Amino acid sequence: MESVNKIITQLENGQHEEALKGYEKILNAGSNEERFLLGEELFQYGFLEEAKSLFEYLLNIYPEEGEILVLLAETLIELGKEEEAILELEKIDAQDSSFPESLVLLADLYQMQGLYEVSEQKLLKAKTMLPEEVIIDFALGELYAEEGKFTHAIKCYEHVLETRNEIGGVDVNQRMADAISAGGAFEEALPYYERALENKLEINTLFNYGFTALQAGYNGKAIEKFSELKELDPEYYSLYMNLARAYEREEDPEKGFQTLIEGIQYDEYNKDLYFYAGKLALKMGKEEEAEKMLREAIALDPELTDAALTLNKLLLHQERWEDVLEIVHIMEEGGEIETQFLWDAAVAHQNLENFSQALNSYENAYNFYKDSMDFLVDYGYFLIEEGKREQAVEVFNRLIKLDPSNTEFQDVWQRLTDDVR
Repeated sequence: MESVNKIITQLENGQHEEALKGYEKILNAGSNEERFLLGEELFQYGFLEEAKSLFEYLLNIYPEEGEILVLLAETLIELGKEEEAILELEKIDAQDSSFPESLVLLADLYQMQGLYEVSEQKLLKAKTMLPEEVIIDFALGELYAEEGKFTHAIKCYEHVLETRNEIGGVDVNQRMADAISAGGAFEEALPYYERALENKLEINTLFNYGFTALQAGYNGKAIEKFSELKELDPEYYSLYMNLARAYEREEDPEKGFQTLIEGIQYDEYNKDLYFYAGKLALKMGKEEEAEKMLREAIALDPELTDAALTLNKLLLHQERWEDVLEIVHIMEEGGEIETQFLWDAAVAHQNLENFSQALNSYENAYNFYKDSMDFLVDYGYFLIEEGKREQAVEVFNRLIKLDPSNTEFQDVWQRLTDDVR
């Protein structure tokens, strides 16, 4: 096999032109053994079209050879020709020693197409033929995890972990941890993440560990893992929101806020970071910073209703009526708006003495807040001030139904009904 080794050496030295000349020679005049070995090597080096030509040549001579059909199918898959790969794999006879391998490959292809039941059937058939083959257990685990059948996936991964921690460069402990976490057993997943990280420090595993620890209520552990991840890869954007949440749960909103500001440096168009930063700033009483963050969030997404509602609550507290109406206007431009903005607009117009506009906003909001005592109080006293006593009677009548023991409501209602008579 000296000629094959020579070609491989040329490839490794970057002498591609010379290597391809050698390939042509073997394709046209080499032995079948040379063609087979060179095909395998070229596949590994990424010379897929050349490998494909060699395997197709061999199949003209050995049309039912399962091992060659599998190699050709794998090459076609790498070339993105999945349908052709399926056709080749389905040619393999059930008695061929490569048949179980073909079933696993077919299962993977059908899984890629979303045909999960067909994929499962292929793998279960392969499992009956090779019951001790953990690669099949692993493939079943991957299939079930993708389907969201986490209990099934966990059982498959357990079988694999009885003998192996890694398959095809994938840490099975990490897969097990992800499946357990996705199934909601967060605390049980943590030891598997520990083992996976002991085997290999990998940033996605580190993130998932931190996130699962946060879900399990282990805020300190979550902070530890997210902080470690931040040191390894500060541009791993998802960590900042979760690290800030862990700090908030540990009653440290200042660190949470600073974490979000740090995250914004890397992910400046993430509206959620600004929104959360605004909420934490409010929690700390930093109203100016809160307003700045909330306005940034709304600027990035004018339909971010929760940020607008939070900002309006602050502006109402500060009695900045014009600014309240500005936010309401932004929300109106986006189409149908949250009914709370109708109430906000009513209060703002009332305080700006835009009484007709205030009345219109109150009337529009009334159908949505008939059972809200706070709204009805605002609306009822506004109607009294505006001399709308008949409407005020209706509002205070509803207030009495909501709170029959409230003597103030009863007194106001009595005076109104006397006046109306």
